[in-house]
Amino acid sequence: MLRKIRVALAIIFYVAITMLFLDFTGTLHAWFGWMAKIQFLPALLALNVGVVVMLVLLTALFGRVYCSVICPLGVMQDIFAWLGKKAKKNRYAYSAEKRWLRYIMLLLFIVSLLAGGGILAKLLAPYSAYGRIAHSLLAPLWQWGNNGLAYLAERADSYAFYGTEVWIRSATTFGVAVVTLLIIGILAWRGGRTYCNTICPVGTVLGFIARFSWLKPVIDTGKCNGCGLCARNCKAACINSKEHRIDYSRCVACMDCLDKCKRGAISYRRAVVKNHQQPVGDGAATQDSSHVGDTSRRTFLATTAVATATAAIKAQEMKVDGGLATIVDKVVPDRQTHLVPPGAWSARHFAKHCTACQLCVSVCPNGVLVPSTDLTRLMQPEMRYERGYCRPECTKCSDVCPTGAIRPITREDKSSTQIGHAVWVKKNCIPLTDGQPCGNCARHCPTGAIQMIPSVEGDKRSPKIPAINTERCIGCGACEHLCPARPFSAIYVEGHERHREI
Repeated sequence: MLRKIRVALAIIFYVAITMLFLDFTGTLHAWFGWMAKIQFLPALLALNVGVVVMLVLLTALFGRVYCSVICPLGVMQDIFAWLGKKAKKNRYAYSAEKRWLRYIMLLLFIVSLLAGGGILAKLLAPYSAYGRIAHSLLAPLWQWGNNGLAYLAERADSYAFYGTEVWIRSATTFGVAVVTLLIIGILAWRGGRTYCNTICPVGTVLGFIARFSWLKPVIDTGKCNGCGLCARNCKAACINSKEHRIDYSRCVACMDCLDKCKRGAISYRRAVVKNHQQPVGDGAATQDSSHVGDTSRRTFLATTAVATATAAIKAQEMKVDGGLATIVDKVVPDRQTHLVPPGAWSARHFAKHCTACQLCVSVCPNGVLVPSTDLTRLMQPEMRYERGYCRPECTKCSDVCPTGAIRPITREDKSSTQIGHAVWVKKNCIPLTDGQPCGNCARHCPTGAIQMIPSVEGDKRSPKIPAINTERCIGCGACEHLCPARPFSAIYVEGHERHREI
């Protein structure tokens, strides 16, 4: 019964979180957006103390149910493990904990995180890894399916569906998602929760707490006949059936062992300590590592405490003017400072908190947010205006960001937040190069920061060129996006290291 409850909750969480990355209408976030914000690492980076405390207490009470229910990457591994069991039943076996590997990976993750959110931190973060898989691999399939339904509905004179543009925003991020899926999928298919119990930093932290959880699977030695069926079905490889012990730091509370035991020798309950000895089933009390375990626990606890405290402190190309301009793909301008969304406060704050989960990229309705290919901020979103511009009334990225990299911002505040300023490039401006009047940038500027003035002072008949009031410009990119000059825009937005109010 416990396993069925766990599976049902896991399915609900997995489907809902996946839909957050697939839903291009932006409607589901009002209902299920909180599921992204209760992920452990995003909550820690966002300084959501209440959520972090809740997850710690949840683990202290029930073990690593977070890994088997709430974490989408963990549930995805269960899916691959289930497929592997279809090929061969009773495929697992107990293996000793590779504690040195777990702590090394955790240490590398912490160092990368404290260094400003390096590549390693983005690759190892479990929620972000799944987010890239969902956004890069599942979302295009979902959109193609939607477009197929829209095509059929249109033929039936129905508009229940509408088509959406399908495009890969970053080949690099797509490649990383493919490699991540292959590695984790193969590991899970062959060995179950190998990634969770050797590589995942969140699993290592929660595993330390789970050693002392109140409720846990406990082996009744009076009922156990040593058949080993529980160990051969434990995808965490944490049950030593010969010694009747369970390594609770790796147990993900999947309850599979409870269902497989035909004698009822395993029950999920409070472990009772007898004669000042560790309860049967506690892998923390192995004979050959009691004194080493005490030392490593103190070291690990100190490292985790320091890391936690430091982390807490710290549609096709738009046609212009009725389609009169030649449609040529624009070239991305060479900005000295890249653009980060309003609500990010600064490029530094954004880099330190963003784990490149791609959720904001998924919900951006105008195609402005694109994963970066720069190695210093690889896969972190940056703003580009080839396909659209950042509309002042849109706050979707700040509404969904689970890590606090983009803080919540109102429409009013966004309209007065300057993330950059427009720069005019004289040699590309159509009134001067082609002798044709334009003014597209001035007409579409939402803040009125651009006005057209004669190119020759005092000569009202001379071609008019844009004059930019940088104090009023908010860097939304409407001018850059709608500039008809190709392939280089005659006006582009230069980013600011720190945002400011105007």
